[in-house]
Amino acid sequence: MNESALARRLRELREGRWPDVRITQAQLRDAFGISVPLISSWESATAPKIPPLARLEKYAAFFATRRSIANGSARVLPLPQLTADEHAQYRMLLDELKQLRNAALRVQSGGVSPRGGAAPGEDEHLDGPWHFADGEPITIICSTVPPEDREKMPSHSPDSGDYIDLYRFNDLDSLFELHGHLRAANPNSLVTLRAAEDIGSDDLTTHVVLLGGVDFNEITKAMLNEIEMPVQQVPDWNGEKGPYFEVSDSNGVRRRHHATAGEHDHLQADVAFFYRGANPYNNRRTLTICNGIYARGVYGAVRALTDERFRDRNAAFVRERFGAAKAYSVLTSVRLTGGVVVTPDWTVDAFRLHEWPEPADAP
Repeated sequence: MNESALARRLRELREGRWPDVRITQAQLRDAFGISVPLISSWESATAPKIPPLARLEKYAAFFATRRSIANGSARVLPLPQLTADEHAQYRMLLDELKQLRNAALRVQSGGVSPRGGAAPGEDEHLDGPWHFADGEPITIICSTVPPEDREKMPSHSPDSGDYIDLYRFNDLDSLFELHGHLRAANPNSLVTLRAAEDIGSDDLTTHVVLLGGVDFNEITKAMLNEIEMPVQQVPDWNGEKGPYFEVSDSNGVRRRHHATAGEHDHLQADVAFFYRGANPYNNRRTLTICNGIYARGVYGAVRALTDERFRDRNAAFVRERFGAAKAYSVLTSVRLTGGVVVTPDWTVDAFRLHEWPEPADAP
């Protein structure tokens, strides 16, 4: 028998967590928004699949409270709605399931950590916001450098033997950082790079990642027009303070967030925008936007969830803060020191300029 302790525990939770009621796989399907065969594969006694960490978080939240099956329907309550006792149950269940998952991963990889000897749990970034279901295609869509600026580059013509196609893309730092992370976190998925001017219809119905703002990336502009949210990027390059992000809070108050400059107009802090929600052209896939007033802000938005020193804590912040929200965004300050971008720590209030949805206790 190849049954894992994790598969057995998931089945035990479903069948015996509450002795007077037995949860069906169909109820978990409805609560988690996934298929019954996928749930069955996680519980298999002969060839169990290992669920991603995000799914185990839903298990923990679901079985932390009987309110998950109140009124005859199955649902996962957002973490902010859990009581103190329910939240304690959530943490206990999640810690247990994570340990069982790490053990299953070690067995699957022949008795060693999937990262070649790393400590248990260090691979968990692969289940963060940048990890998608196996085999689902991902498309990164970038803006390109304007032709008049491209002509100033060496070997800018495709006819040159030294021509480098990547030179035509904006936000190369962000692209290089993100492309490698997406490939590592999704080894069985096709990760495709497209220029905003070169996309085809099939590119827009994958998991879409947009790099760059509305002034250079027409796809970012088009996608944002499809989304109802309180954050707007305004490319006011001729204004007194330049371009900005404008936020409308729940009370109708509008606030502008500008980049800040220091001596000799050197950039001190940019503003970055991270958004995750359903793809408006295919609601079974996601849309992610990494945006900034300048390229430094785009890079900060990317690094928040790829930097090995901060990605786990920022991913944990997202899970704790937004729970099962279908869409969320973080507007954050990106500081520069000595011309170097400092990765924003979303667990520190001073970095976060705005969060959506707003906390339930927001003024």
